[in-house]
This record gives sequence, structure tokens and C-alpha cells, in this order.
Amino acid sequence: MCERQHKRIRAEILAAVSVAARTLINMNLTADQLDRARATLVGAAAGDALGAGYEFELAPFNGRAEMIGGGLGDFAPFEWTDDTAQTYCVAAAAAEFHDLRKPEALDAVAAGIARWFRDDPPDVGNITRAVLTDAGPFPSAARLKGVAQHYYRRHDRSGGNGSLMRTAPVALAHLNDPWALVDAAYDVSYLTHGDPIAAEACAIWCLMLRESILLGGFNDVGEFVGYLPTKEGQDRWAQILHDAEMADPHRFCPNGYVVTALQAAWSSIRRTPVPPWRPQDHLVDTLNTVIGIGNDTDTVASIAGALLGARWGMSAIPADWVPKLHGWGNTVTGVATGTDLVELADKITAQR
Repeated sequence: MCERQHKRIRAEILAAVSVAARTLINMNLTADQLDRARATLVGAAAGDALGAGYEFELAPFNGRAEMIGGGLGDFAPFEWTDDTAQTYCVAAAAAEFHDLRKPEALDAVAAGIARWFRDDPPDVGNITRAVLTDAGPFPSAARLKGVAQHYYRRHDRSGGNGSLMRTAPVALAHLNDPWALVDAAYDVSYLTHGDPIAAEACAIWCLMLRESILLGGFNDVGEFVGYLPTKEGQDRWAQILHDAEMADPHRFCPNGYVVTALQAAWSSIRRTPVPPWRPQDHLVDTLNTVIGIGNDTDTVASIAGALLGARWGMSAIPADWVPKLHGWGNTVTGVATGTDLVELADKITAQR
């Protein structure tokens, strides 16, 4: 597609965006919006830590998940996995550089993820491990992207969910510009995953997060496909999201593939009833639905947790979880907590 066609499509879609959404682009965030932005990062970490012990059916699930730890990395209770560790790297770069499309911001993400990998984490996705190993111990963003593209060209199965799980901070950094959000989501995804379908998934998910943070609801996600840069991608994701809404969540298993991971999360959100007496309980109830699907439970629960946090805010996350959540973070000590995630969200959204 030529640049002129791309700009024309963008102009047509932007003209179709609701008046409310366009107005919010230029508004300061309200207290409720800031609360939902915080819960986006904390919800992702909570889902990650909750699902860790049940990954690939390593522990029996009786319908109500607990923070048991264990899993592939023998994590402690309330400890997050590689999902949130990498998310922390993206969030730290967003807090420092504001715009994740900047080369220096992407270099910071690359440096953070490389540092995490040098610390010998107990659980690393296959594609991410291969790319980071080949890229060397101190890669630039350009180096990582080049290695990821090389891996994509040589492997049929390169659309894993390993870039989707870390991309939530992109939504917080680009709440005021959905077009910039899409570009940044692609850039962050391509650092380790060269498959365009992974980048598309990251963009769609971040658009969903942005909508929920700004408007406080789960609205028609079909409109988001129009922000993707190709007609092929738009048609593909319109069908993917439709299928997710129509099918039982258990259909989307296994879910290590980026498409089925997002479908499993979104189907669980749409199919889990919202309690009329306490709507915010929808977050924990949905995470139980996700973990009941099985397979890559920490990642799918992290994806769902971010979106549920973006919808329901911090009150939906059990209060005693936040200070107990912990894991690798791109800090001086290499350890971070749920409170650190709240502070990062505040730093990122302070740039609105």
C-alpha cells in the first residue's frame, strides 16, 4: 500500500471516530481514568501471578484460582513471571521517554529486556529466548529487530504471544493519539517477534485498553480494526474478534499462539457474567474463567487482567494483592512490587 492510500484510509477512519472519543484525545485525564490506567498495569501483573501456578495444568484447578506460585519457573506466591518483567521494561521506558516510537525509547526497552535475560530468568518464551540469545548481551533495538526478522523468515511458527503480553504500557503512553499507539505497538512487538500478526494483535489489544481507560467500558471492538495499516489485517482481525465473541472461551486452547491468546482473553471477558450487585468482581471472576481454560494461563490471564483493570479500575483488584505482587523489575535491585507498577503508571500518564 502506498503512503497516499495509507493516509487516505487513516483520514476516513478518523472521521468516523465518535465525537466523544475524539474529544477525550485532547482532555486531561480524570481521576477515574488515572485509576483505570494504574489498574491496567497492576491487573496485568495480578493475572500473570495468579495464572503462573496453573500453567500447562501443573496444578489442579478447582474453579477458584489462588496465588499459589510454582509453575514453570517455580515462582513464589504473588510473584509475576516473564510477562510482567518485560512489561516493566516497556513501562520504565515509557515513563522516561514519553513516546515509545523514539529510537532512544526503543533502545531503552531493548536494554531492559536484555538485562532481564542476562539475569537468567527461570521462564522465557521460545521465540524471545532465541532472539535474545542470537542478539548478544547488549543489543540495540535495531539489532533485536533485525534478529527477530531473521527468525521470522526462517520459522513457520513465529507468531507466539510473547510480545503481546508486555505491550500494555504502550496504551498508557499514547492515550492521546491512537495512530501513534498503533505505530508504537508495532515497534515494541517487532523487537522480538517479526511476525506481523503479533504486531497487529499488540495494536488491537492496546486500542482496546485505551478505549477502556478513557471511556470506562467494553465497547464495540470491531471499530479498532480500522486502525491497522493494511486491508488484509483489518479483515483478518474483524473475523478473529467476531469469533472470540461468539465462541466459548474453552475453544481457544492451546493459546500460545498470539491470536488464540487474545481470543481466549476476550472471549472470557465477554462470556463471564458481570455481577449486578458488585460489577468490579468481574475482574476476579474472569481471571478464574481464563485459568479454567488451561494451557498458557499466566499469559492469557495477564492479557485479560490488563483489560479488566482498564475497565474496572483499582477497586476490582483485591486490596491485599497489590503490596504482595512482586517480581523482576528494571530497577537498581532488579526487584519490583505492585506499588512500583502504580508509580510507573502515574509517571507515564502524567505526560498526558
